[in-house]
Amino acid sequence: MPSAQGRERLILEAEAFIDIKKHMNIHLMGIGGAGMSGLALLLHSMGHTVSGCDAENSFYVEKIRREGVEVSMGHHKAHLDLYKPGLIIHTSAIAQDHPELIEARKRGITVARRAEMLSLIFNSRFGVGVAGTHGKTTTSSMISLIAELAGFDPTVAIGGELSDIGCNAKLGKGEYMVAELDESDGSFELFSPAVTIITNIDWDHVDHYPTYDLVVEAFDRYVRGSKTNAPAIVCGEDSGVSRLLASGAVKNAVTYGWGLGWNWGAVGVGHLAGGGVRYEVIRDGRSLGEVRLKVSGEHNVLNSLAAFAASDAMGVPFESALKSLGIFKGAKRRLQFIGDVGNILIYDDYGHHPREIAATMAAVDGAFCRSTHVVFQPHRYTRTQVLYRDFASVLQNAGRIYILPIYSADETPIPGVSSFLIADELHSLGRLDAAVCADFQEAADQVCEAVQAGDMVLTIGAGSIEYLSRQILKRLQEKVQSEDEAAVGA
Repeated sequence: MPSAQGRERLILEAEAFIDIKKHMNIHLMGIGGAGMSGLALLLHSMGHTVSGCDAENSFYVEKIRREGVEVSMGHHKAHLDLYKPGLIIHTSAIAQDHPELIEARKRGITVARRAEMLSLIFNSRFGVGVAGTHGKTTTSSMISLIAELAGFDPTVAIGGELSDIGCNAKLGKGEYMVAELDESDGSFELFSPAVTIITNIDWDHVDHYPTYDLVVEAFDRYVRGSKTNAPAIVCGEDSGVSRLLASGAVKNAVTYGWGLGWNWGAVGVGHLAGGGVRYEVIRDGRSLGEVRLKVSGEHNVLNSLAAFAASDAMGVPFESALKSLGIFKGAKRRLQFIGDVGNILIYDDYGHHPREIAATMAAVDGAFCRSTHVVFQPHRYTRTQVLYRDFASVLQNAGRIYILPIYSADETPIPGVSSFLIADELHSLGRLDAAVCADFQEAADQVCEAVQAGDMVLTIGAGSIEYLSRQILKRLQEKVQSEDEAAVGA
């Protein structure tokens, strides 16, 4: 882990060895991820010839292809001759000894991580950085929409598709840049925000942070690296954030949370039937009026408070921010509505940490009075190994539980670590009906057989499970159509 001095050195080194104006041809390894595809769009908009490669096709690959970015499947050093890049950018999931990177260095091609490239763009602007273990995508999406509708024309780089703008990245003409900053590999320490936000601090990405203390220390360095006099917007309710506040790491703190004890607070929270939430927003002890959000869940109340505080720091009038959040539809895969078939609702969510899943299920319980069929795809062997008991604890109250094999996310399997760890723990908690499904096909078969009118299907996970939600939708549509045709024939 770098020290504060080491962090400054890393930033200076990144600025020194990446001359973005020098390299017109830029190749991105792992381009199909949300973050990398967003960076590809930014570089493409800046006039660079952008190419990329990834292990498999994805929604984001298809999206950037439509924008004119060439993408090859698989990683191979032949790409160096095919695309002739002067600069290669790779995700942290790509090993430093990958043959494509080794060959690039032999040829004198500059090699950089995504964060090193993105931080150069971010640090040269009035950067609004959204960090935190949970809620980054939604909070940065809310701030981006507020800034966009306020006429600021911001540059945006977030980790999920923003439904209201229709993209996860855009190059704006204004001075502001709103970015979701990823702590998973420590790379968020390269960013120096003019407005910094920390939604919460939890223990995750255990492959990079063996202990919770190391996570807190990384956020400590991140917040201390903000630009001079930058406001630090932090959730005072969070225990990890409280440690930063107590240590003196946070300067110019702007706090938010429940009740009247914060700079921005929420009281009178109520769930809206069919989805959404309302509350009264309080600023420094004074009521500013009622807020109505289309997105569900108390976690989104906290996200919106952070967005209000950030927009205030950016100079957006409160009424303008209020209007923007009132129409905010949410980010892709954040409790996203997929379809309604025969009074069966289908939703999909990106949650992959117990705390995120708990928030999503609480939002579902508050907005819908339905029996819920939860299909969960664990993400990463390391996370499952450490948190399987917590996953079982938050899943145990679902109406029906289906667990898919672990999505590896490029990790090597760990002996003895599988989805059966979660299932066995659920069985010990009395949920003997919790089922482990071999694949999407088996999960779809079991769900479509068991689900009834008035129920809800919720697919959860950060891997490929979003495709299952649409597969279930299609299967149920076919089932309803077949039943209707049979009824007509009778």
